[in-house]
Amino acid sequence: MRYLLTEKQMRVGDDRTIHEFGVPSMVLMERAALKSVEVLEEAGMDCSEVLVVCGSGNNGGDGFAIARLLHLKGYNVYPVFVGNETSRSEETKQQMGILEKYGVSIGNTIEKREYSVIIDAVFGIGITREITGHYADVIKQMNRLRGGKAAIDIPSGIHAAGGQVMGTAFRADLTVTFACEKLGTVLFPGCEYAGRTVVTDIGIDPRMFENDVTVCHTYELSDLPFLIPRRRVNSHKGTYGKVLMITGSSGMAGAAYLSAKAAYETGAGLIRIYTAEENQTVLQTLLPEAIIKPYAGYDRDELRRCIDQADVVAVGCGLGKSETAVKLLTETVSYCKKPCIIDADGINILSEQKELIKGGNFLLTPHLKEMSRLIKQPVEEIAAKRFEAAGALVRDTGIVCVLKDARTVVAAPEQPNYLNTSGNAAMAKAGAGDVLTGIITALLAQGMTLSGAGKAGVFLHGLSGDAASRKKGSYSVSATDLTEAISNVLKKMEES
Repeated sequence: MRYLLTEKQMRVGDDRTIHEFGVPSMVLMERAALKSVEVLEEAGMDCSEVLVVCGSGNNGGDGFAIARLLHLKGYNVYPVFVGNETSRSEETKQQMGILEKYGVSIGNTIEKREYSVIIDAVFGIGITREITGHYADVIKQMNRLRGGKAAIDIPSGIHAAGGQVMGTAFRADLTVTFACEKLGTVLFPGCEYAGRTVVTDIGIDPRMFENDVTVCHTYELSDLPFLIPRRRVNSHKGTYGKVLMITGSSGMAGAAYLSAKAAYETGAGLIRIYTAEENQTVLQTLLPEAIIKPYAGYDRDELRRCIDQADVVAVGCGLGKSETAVKLLTETVSYCKKPCIIDADGINILSEQKELIKGGNFLLTPHLKEMSRLIKQPVEEIAAKRFEAAGALVRDTGIVCVLKDARTVVAAPEQPNYLNTSGNAAMAKAGAGDVLTGIITALLAQGMTLSGAGKAGVFLHGLSGDAASRKKGSYSVSATDLTEAISNVLKKMEES
């Protein structure tokens, strides 16, 4: 697991390291410079002719220290100060003075010449307003230059918490960041400006954030074996949960199949699909392992019996918005006291009666458009403030929210936010959400909590997408390929 920090959280980490642990700011700066040079060289960047563009703050101080270290290694270095002389931090003043004592002159304009590498040390993580005027011109000039491009801590112009471009931003091939990755280089569009991000240790201990519920986190591949419930030698199908999937209106057997198949691939013990009677034959043929319980119309008593027999309920995939679908969803949400995941049409139906889920044992998986209907906010606002949107829904209802996007957020009551970084553009296909519902449902059936299943499920879903993309490329992956890739990911996990 790794932490993804905002600018404010990173400053707290800096301050604690300096004042509680007694590590001087200049020591942290020197470590940052040493690590940056190390990463540049390990990345194979040609440092023969290096332009280092520095601002007034400590990011600029990092840049001047990097210029000195590169100079001492024999590289030709061209440091340029583009900041405000009167706004320089004390550390930046010191680093400029040291560099000049080594005989390196500091310019105040970017000269026309061929540079092998352009290093951005203008702003760092502190940008909160749009960049205009002189600074905007400088960044645009840096972007136009040929040569490799590296950013120190974060590309200048990228908002450290939201990933927004603040007017203009430096486009890096490589970003060297310190202690923890910044949220802005993980969220879009910031991650596209950061290029490859390398996190380095400069003496700020990430463990200081582990009990802070305001700090976002994400998973890494090495976390997977600790997330997925292990199979027990002495077990039976009931050990791994009985699932009820209320999915698939007439003509939507595919959604029912994909969600149920994904649940079986993820380890659920027994699955009953409650679906429109038109889907019975095709589902029984495609998935003979499942119990198919068809309905011809709304039967409250029969629905309740099915819920009573289950450990976990999933409702909504391909359900439609017919009168029968509305009754099925409403009764399920009102009656079910067991863990219940609601997706797709189930969320759309709930958008007009959100009070039904307040205080319940629910996990919702809306994409941005479904979330817009649910909380009555424009998609653009939700995309720009996804953590706030998910958090508001969680506080209002007490449910767990899996807000789906290229960077999916999982929010749960009184827990840190999770931001998923697995997955890829190949997964942008119809049916991928049904697969995610099946994965999360299976993890719930195996005893995981709603929040745990949501986070692990999103992560496993993305890993399956990565595996499918490696096999078939970024264009040809289907939702069926995702379900087939689940077993490959879990098999490799067991073998590791």
